[in-house]
Amino acid sequence: MSVKHENDFRLFVKNAKQVVLVCNGGERFLTKDGMQKLPVVENGSLIIGNDGLLKAVGPVDAIDARYKGASFDTVIDASGMVVIPGLIDVHTHPVWAGDRVHEFAMKLAGATYMEVHQAGGGIHFTVEHTRRASEEQLLVDLTRRLTRMLRTGTTLVECKSGYGLDLETEMKMLAVIERARLASPICISSTYCGAHAVPRGKTPAEAVEDIVHIQLPRLQEKMTKGELQVDNIDVFCEKGVFDLHSTRTILQAGKDMGLQLNFHGDELHPMNSAQLGAQLGALAISHLEEVTDEGIAAMAKSKTAAVLLPTTAYILRLPQPRARDMLDAGVIVALGSDFNPNAYCCSMPMVMHLACVNMRLSMDQALAAATINAAYALGRSHSHGSLEAGKEANLLIVDCPRWEHLIYQFGGHQELIKYVIIKGEVVYENKNTMSY
Repeated sequence: MSVKHENDFRLFVKNAKQVVLVCNGGERFLTKDGMQKLPVVENGSLIIGNDGLLKAVGPVDAIDARYKGASFDTVIDASGMVVIPGLIDVHTHPVWAGDRVHEFAMKLAGATYMEVHQAGGGIHFTVEHTRRASEEQLLVDLTRRLTRMLRTGTTLVECKSGYGLDLETEMKMLAVIERARLASPICISSTYCGAHAVPRGKTPAEAVEDIVHIQLPRLQEKMTKGELQVDNIDVFCEKGVFDLHSTRTILQAGKDMGLQLNFHGDELHPMNSAQLGAQLGALAISHLEEVTDEGIAAMAKSKTAAVLLPTTAYILRLPQPRARDMLDAGVIVALGSDFNPNAYCCSMPMVMHLACVNMRLSMDQALAAATINAAYALGRSHSHGSLEAGKEANLLIVDCPRWEHLIYQFGGHQELIKYVIIKGEVVYENKNTMSY
């Protein structure tokens, strides 16, 4: 058995044309000014320790001199390529059974989200199939989806329950997420989303009662026993779903048991969800297509992240979230894919591209929103989201001369991402890259 010495390291990535740090001062998030021009090391190298943490990042000559004589388990010559932090997808619904491709035709014909929902489609269609699915089937499907996300550069992903709407299925979904968290190389932040819709046959008040007095106590019991690790609680605060009062009740119950508040708000109607989240100290609120000026101001003051989902607005033909107004007001803007049967997108590079074109973010802003700010929205920016010494070594090596190609080449990420590295381990190597 070999013994690791202080000069032994897990990985040496050398000679990269660019290393995009995103942060270089320990920032936990970036707002407008800090997102304007991200710090980049030209001709850089990185050292990763046996603990999976970044030990050093800097110019090639400085790293070579400092680590002369060190030994490495793996060396990657990144000449002609760029290194960026691993991407973070802060909003996904990846555990489900059933297929809603037929609904896409309805949407193209002009049906709204709520019209599909009221016709028996939408969330309830998925709920029926997910309730019938076995835990093993759900795990197989989730693992495949996580693999696709990983190959497009996602190294940390938030995974929600929410297609059960009853105790048994919600716990089944969370158990599937837990099994994937323990078995998959991708990092997972788990979210209880039992308030994703009002179950058929129940009133909203009955649904709230079930969640607060039955589902959440059972969840707390499982967490206390170490059977589940759940990080966040989510509620769909929307007209015809859970109103402001119901949302407050559920979120407060989750907060009381130590869950981070990270919920759907102001998507289809201005519900004042942003103000509620700010009052409750929410870590993040997603969607916000219909957020008000007052809501934006409240989120900026409370440092509640705005998780914007370009695919949702695109697929449902909704107004785009007011990303520029949020940035101007000082809101922490993050990005997510909203991967689900309604918005089937696994790719954060495509999300960033849509955010640039449709929400008018710059490429620097989009990358910050998909790294350090996404990490902040999950309570992980102390350990994820930038290439700084002491953080987890989650990074991408991209076969192109400038990092912006990953956003610029819409749908081209499959042939650009050469390596995906998590905690200093190569978890995906693409042998078919074609450079830029």
